[in-house]
Amino acid sequence: MGRGNRRVSTVALAETADSQQIPPRRRTRAAFVAAAGMVPFGVYTTLFLGLPVVAVVVEAFRSPTGGWTWQNISIASHGIYAHGFVMTIELALLTSIVPGIAGLIVANAVLTSRGRILRRVVSTASGVFAQFGGVPLAFLFIATLGSSGLVTGWMKALGFNPYDHGFDLYTFFGVAIVYTYFQLPLMVLIITPALEGLRPAWREAASGLGARSWEYWRYVGGPVLFPSFLGGVLLLFGSALSAYATAEALTSGSIPLTAIQIGSFLNGNVIAGEQNVGKALGVGLILVIAVAMVFYSILQKRASRWLQ
Repeated sequence: MGRGNRRVSTVALAETADSQQIPPRRRTRAAFVAAAGMVPFGVYTTLFLGLPVVAVVVEAFRSPTGGWTWQNISIASHGIYAHGFVMTIELALLTSIVPGIAGLIVANAVLTSRGRILRRVVSTASGVFAQFGGVPLAFLFIATLGSSGLVTGWMKALGFNPYDHGFDLYTFFGVAIVYTYFQLPLMVLIITPALEGLRPAWREAASGLGARSWEYWRYVGGPVLFPSFLGGVLLLFGSALSAYATAEALTSGSIPLTAIQIGSFLNGNVIAGEQNVGKALGVGLILVIAVAMVFYSILQKRASRWLQ
């Protein structure tokens, strides 16, 4: 212990001496270069995120005549628009929790298999599937599981028609199935680094103390991994909350999701005097996603304490 403390103190003193030898001008120049590297990102964020958000918030409180009003927020929080928020949040919760759990199981199975080729294949496939969405994904499922789809035709030939037994691709649960296609691989990509951060020494120590596999996950692996898992679920929640093109192409707006309602306003399908209600709906989505991202950052900070 004494030798270790001496080494640590020696290294600390050496680093302090080196830092004191650096001229102030070099320090200022290095700090300036580091700050200059953030300028492109700051400009990009300001132009394509900050200014649009400010514009949407301001217009949400503007009347068609240009005055300030609370009416847009009031309309957006009642009736069909309030129902749209409820449906959107329910869909986002369903398509974040279920794919989140499934993605965790798949990622853990791949890592414990210790097959390099399998890990590469799953990682590459997850990256591709997680980015596949929109109209092409909707067309893929319509051509496969639609009422006249290929797989549906095969099942009919076998004497079983899923549409006669309650299945319908163009309903709430049908959209949830389609969302799972890109949500599950996204969770695999998110949770894999956290699983890799679990140190083998922890499992070996637990086994040495007589702990079984489920006891290790309950008392060691689970508590350490839980913040990362919740953070991944929150990212899936935000992804599902803002998805638009897939649900629109699949249902043609028959499901009152908030993103589809906003798209309807942008396409000009508005009632006179309610031109800015779409902006108010956008403010609602921004608030929900902002709250989710705040919790995500808190969970990431907690998880980083262990997974380093």
